[in-house]
Amino acid sequence: MKNKHKYRIAGVIAGAVNGLFGGGGGIPLLVLLTRWAKLEEKKAFATCVAVIFPLCVVSAVVYFLRCALPLAQALPYLVGGAAGGLVGGRLFQNVPNVWLRRIFAVFLLYGAWRYLS
Repeated sequence: MKNKHKYRIAGVIAGAVNGLFGGGGGIPLLVLLTRWAKLEEKKAFATCVAVIFPLCVVSAVVYFLRCALPLAQALPYLVGGAAGGLVGGRLFQNVPNVWLRRIFAVFLLYGAWRYLS
């Protein structure tokens, strides 16, 4: 029963981050899945996608209902994101875990730098 509480807490954290920032809930979730759930890294990355997708849908609906979602501006990103998701999903199994961590870290550092500057 103890583990179920950890998983629920991880879900709450991921959902809160996703709701507050419009995305990014997978970042704490990835850490929690590998540390608490002891998932292998590739399974943790894939699980993050499976968990974050519905959280993003919920966040998008809330933003839409509050008239804060400009659909016309989002559509080009959705098309590009879908194409990138297909490419990334196909490459995923062929990329060693160490490179997945490095690529993920570079994106996190770049994002942090952009937000701080």
